[in-house]
Amino acid sequence: MPDFNPAPGFVRQPDRRMGYQPAGRRIRVVFNGETVADSENAIALQEEDYPVAYYLPQSDVRMDLAKRTDHSSHCPFKGDASYWSLEASGKRAENAVWSYENPFDEAEVIKGYVAFYRSKVDAIEAD
Repeated sequence: MPDFNPAPGFVRQPDRRMGYQPAGRRIRVVFNGETVADSENAIALQEEDYPVAYYLPQSDVRMDLAKRTDHSSHCPFKGDASYWSLEASGKRAENAVWSYENPFDEAEVIKGYVAFYRSKVDAIEAD
């Protein structure tokens, strides 16, 4: 029998809009003048009226510049998020990167992907 891990948030808010789709463009993340991520395989998440969040495969991210932290958060629609701080050329951005490593079933498409806070990096460029 398969394990199911449904998002409890959809029980309370069944009409919550969570649209996952291929970004369809190259996404590049720059921090302290360095390209820390560059992907043509990103997923764009449009959630309600929030700005689009781009999730990039970890394989397209300079994870050598990311240091895992103890910070975590919970989303009733995606699951528990883990965080990393970025360190590049002597500058640090605390908890700038997050990932849902074991997401709820409805967010399974972003497993193995990470996202960046726009306010903590120089730029998230979509070409």
